Amino acid sequence: MGGNALFRFDEELKSEFSPSKNNFCLVGIDEAGRGPLAGPVVACAVALPAGFFDERLDDSKKLDPATRAYLYKKIKAKAAWGISVGQVSLIDSVNILSATHRCMHAALRNLLAWNPHIQPDLVAVDGRTIPPSGLRQVSIVKGDTLSASIAAASVMAKVFRDRIMRTLSTRFPGYGFARHKGYGTAAHQERIAVLGPSPVHRKSFAPVRFMLDEN
Repeated sequence: MGGNALFRFDEELKSEFSPSKNNFCLVGIDEAGRGPLAGPVVACAVALPAGFFDERLDDSKKLDPATRAYLYKKIKAKAAWGISVGQVSLIDSVNILSATHRCMHAALRNLLAWNPHIQPDLVAVDGRTIPPSGLRQVSIVKGDTLSASIAAASVMAKVFRDRIMRTLSTRFPGYGFARHKGYGTAAHQERIAVLGPSPVHRKSFAPVRFMLDEN
């Protein structure tokens, strides 16, 4: 999909949940960084304004870095949004799924705190069910490929997290964080084996945990 189809999906979603209401407020939520061996998980909640459109919008994973950066700047300037970072210490203490859920809820809380005029009619979350937020919500599997609002959140979360990983690459040189963003590539795992895990590696994740157990 992508482009027009994502915006049509959101309009159909609004009609399905409240066919007679004008100015329906749809909030999309997505995360970035659930799978890597290092670095935080980042979640973002986005409410696109009426009339917002960009045919380049799509799942962040399908976009090249330049397009993501352009869309990030545009969404940040024009939309209401909230973002949250779940640090490695949280991930290791409660597991990645719980950390992701907490991060999503925090992103939604930040959206509402930073934009008091926003009153969501529906919260659309990428993936499967998350714990109730107190608002009407729906979970959409592969929502970042279907919904413009969720795709916008995926772009915001991805670009924000990538910037964090570039910063971590300068703090912890040798691992290549700027290149692989903490994902478990063969080159990344080889560097962990040589250097040992850094303070921002997820020690609860099997490849890192096994390396620690061997030492």
